[in-house]
Amino acid sequence: MEAGRVSINGKLCREPGTKINSGDVVTVDGKAVERQQSYTYILYNKPAGQLCSRKDAIRKRPLIYDFLDVAPNVQSIGRLDMDTEGLLILTDDGDLTRALTRPGAKVAREYRARVAGLVEMETLEKLRRGGFDIGKGDHADAWEVTVDSETKGHTWLTIVIYRGRWREVRRTLEECGHPVRRLMRTRFGPLRLEEGMPRGSYRKLNRSEIKKLKGYADK
Repeated sequence: MEAGRVSINGKLCREPGTKINSGDVVTVDGKAVERQQSYTYILYNKPAGQLCSRKDAIRKRPLIYDFLDVAPNVQSIGRLDMDTEGLLILTDDGDLTRALTRPGAKVAREYRARVAGLVEMETLEKLRRGGFDIGKGDHADAWEVTVDSETKGHTWLTIVIYRGRWREVRRTLEECGHPVRRLMRTRFGPLRLEEGMPRGSYRKLNRSEIKKLKGYADK
């Protein structure tokens, strides 16, 4: 673009990141760029210890893309932090990504969390009400949360959140005095991580799953 090789609707465009509409005609060196007709949709069971990033030039930590055979334009819909494992959806369908990550989308994200200590009923009610300070100017959302089991000074919780802010689950539970020892995402919108899918494995979504995901995005 900076070299002046790109035009939009017949006008030279030198600004990287310029947004185009579905009806715009984009040319490079005078040749029209065809709109992508087919997309990739991947479900990945992310292990802990991988970054959802395309590069980590300074610290050179493992990246999810080191373990996925996907094109450079296939990106994750949202992210999981490095220490969180579980369901991650990746696609090159930009419209779907924007629909599912736009402010107010309220996509259900379900997690299983192993936390330190035994979680009292009062704490569960606090988590369900939300509204308390979790740092960095953020306040806790109201969660759907249930206790799955308690053992050896730890509690397994199932949690459903609807925004997925930066380290939201960890920060919220830390504020309640129950640091997270293990965290895995088991559901994103209408899609659930099936039992028996090995960590580190991935597969393409089938037509039914893609249809469900798009239907969820249209809500």
